[in-house]
Amino acid sequence: MTSSSRIIITGAAGLVGQNLITRLKGRPGVEITAIDKHTANVGTLRRLHPEIDVIEADLATPGGWQDAFNSGGTLVLNHAQIGALNEKPFLTNNVTATKNVLEAAKLGGVKYIVHISSSVVNSMAHDYYTETKKEQEKIVLESGLPVCVLRPTLMFGWFDRKHLGWLARFMQKVPVFPIPGSGQYIRQPLYAGDFCNVIISAIDRPRPGEIHNISGREKLTYIDLIKKLRTAIRSRTPIIRIPYAAFDVLLRVYALADKNPPFTTRQLEALVTPDEFEIIDWPGLFGVEATPLSKALEETHQHPVYSKVVLEF
Repeated sequence: MTSSSRIIITGAAGLVGQNLITRLKGRPGVEITAIDKHTANVGTLRRLHPEIDVIEADLATPGGWQDAFNSGGTLVLNHAQIGALNEKPFLTNNVTATKNVLEAAKLGGVKYIVHISSSVVNSMAHDYYTETKKEQEKIVLESGLPVCVLRPTLMFGWFDRKHLGWLARFMQKVPVFPIPGSGQYIRQPLYAGDFCNVIISAIDRPRPGEIHNISGREKLTYIDLIKKLRTAIRSRTPIIRIPYAAFDVLLRVYALADKNPPFTTRQLEALVTPDEFEIIDWPGLFGVEATPLSKALEETHQHPVYSKVVLEF
């Protein structure tokens, strides 16, 4: 097997990693090494894909995981801290871990990287996630290794433990579903299945030096997105608007009981930030098909196996 047949995926037990592996693992001649530090989600990954090599390790700490890079291959640099109440986890996982991975990649002879960045690097939001994702992308681009950078917008799909996945489960448990403020802020959700097909295309046909904004192709208001989500999960839960300030207070109270909440006040600020992202012809550019939003939501929440898998925070 050549080094180009080897694919190393960091952050492999999260939303993108789990979706990517379901689409990659059946391809002939591909050898996958998956790395993640979340014990429960690594267990889920191993249960779903016992045939692949899965390493449980904290990339912020040098260790035996570095040996996985010794045979070279393609690196999908996908790990990231998405949510936390303070800055330290973001710095540890988005910055320190990335420096360690790049060092191991250089020593191991990795020839090409597909870096999963984020649309937030172009956002007006100012929070720990945004600032450390900007720094992470800068570190990767300055590594000296050939890299293709992909910047997705908010994603949803199988294994979505935050965002729309959490909102769907929340909607099924409560008598009414609250929307902060007017709900008229624009969203561009991106189907993780489509995004993983873009990643696979970037692996198959390397694009060193390229940076692409991969945005959801359908723009809609947050409240309309929630209505489509309600349809996809077969729910009749009433949707109500509540003042932004009241929503903020509720989140602060919730954070007192949950030290790793799925939705924080900083994410609330980002939610209502009026960002609209560039839409490029990524279906044509990468040779993949874009799934219509309603169909993608249906596939996400009605799949007989993957829709029932819930990852931990």
